[in-house]
Amino acid sequence: MIYELLYPLRHSASWLGWLNVLRYVPFRVIASTMTAMMICFALSPWFIRELQKKQIGEVGREAGMIPEGHLKKRGTPTMGGALLLLAVLGSTILWCDLRNVFVLAATAITAGYGVIGYLDDYLKIRAKNSRGLPGRYKLLGQFLVAGAVLTWVFTSKEHLPPDFWEIRDRLAIPFVAFNKHPIHLPLALYIVFAVFTVVAMSNAVNLTDGLDGLAIGPVIFNAGTYLIWAYLSGATFGIVNVAQRFVVAKYLDIPFIASSGELAVFCGALVGAGIGFLWYNTYPAQVFMGDVGALALGGGLGTCAVFTKNELLSVILGGVFFLEGLSVVTQVMSFKLTGKRVFLMAPIHHHYEKKGWPEPKIIVRFWIISILLALVSLASLKLR
Repeated sequence: MIYELLYPLRHSASWLGWLNVLRYVPFRVIASTMTAMMICFALSPWFIRELQKKQIGEVGREAGMIPEGHLKKRGTPTMGGALLLLAVLGSTILWCDLRNVFVLAATAITAGYGVIGYLDDYLKIRAKNSRGLPGRYKLLGQFLVAGAVLTWVFTSKEHLPPDFWEIRDRLAIPFVAFNKHPIHLPLALYIVFAVFTVVAMSNAVNLTDGLDGLAIGPVIFNAGTYLIWAYLSGATFGIVNVAQRFVVAKYLDIPFIASSGELAVFCGALVGAGIGFLWYNTYPAQVFMGDVGALALGGGLGTCAVFTKNELLSVILGGVFFLEGLSVVTQVMSFKLTGKRVFLMAPIHHHYEKKGWPEPKIIVRFWIISILLALVSLASLKLR
């Protein structure tokens, strides 16, 4: 909004020439990050008090279904993800180019998943139990939202820049040059795969959100990595004519998408909002994000993976989320097929709690793993 309103005024008067800084994506990424961070810092104390007044607190599962230490967390304000979501969407709208299809799609999916998460949290609080929205309806809503948005994006030439149109149905193999080893899929099959990527990431983040600050840390690291990738995909340097400008993507042998830089503004908002929220969500948490935050943030990260053409790399980058989701699937399948459990409790962070690890140790070690995986993912830019 600021970009749309103020940037055209740069030539209207000599003293407004400084508005030319708005054309630079790095400036707007920084501005978006700081804006989202300050929204969370400034409003969180008031928001937490309002949640306490309205008795919107964590319900939790029954004793025996969670580690004993979690019983004391019942009543902690939840649905803090609503403020987090406001910070992400508000900052993105303020600083991005609202005509950019990648930003429109990312914000639409994030907001849509936030609504689904809100319904889930609302039903849990109203019924005073942990059931919430039935899983089949939650998944149906996620598939419908992502399916509608991604189909709209991928099936019309009007919505996509030419650079992306040519590679929209291709998959990059991590640590393999994109242009030398492409995987082509029929467009319909690719859209299904892309939707699955978004839904899987959303639910994996939600499963990870079981300890204070456990999910939001990797969300920050993942969003920061996608920020770098989105910016590099569209970055060019030089002041000579366009044909002679240095194109970073060509040097790195990654897809060149001229307008992908705007997605970095959205990623910056994710990073800033995550840092601001972590201030109050770190152990011992003053507020939980709830499904309204976890589903939305996961959906946003999954969308970034699709639009930066890192669908397969997201398994490495989001390795913590992948491991958490895989542990639940493994536990359920093992119990149904053999009657035995692989882990003491799933998701896997509860397994380590049952083994006697203190909660802060689990959280920080998972953060460290997430940082390492982010570095490995960034290394794939050159290790090919």
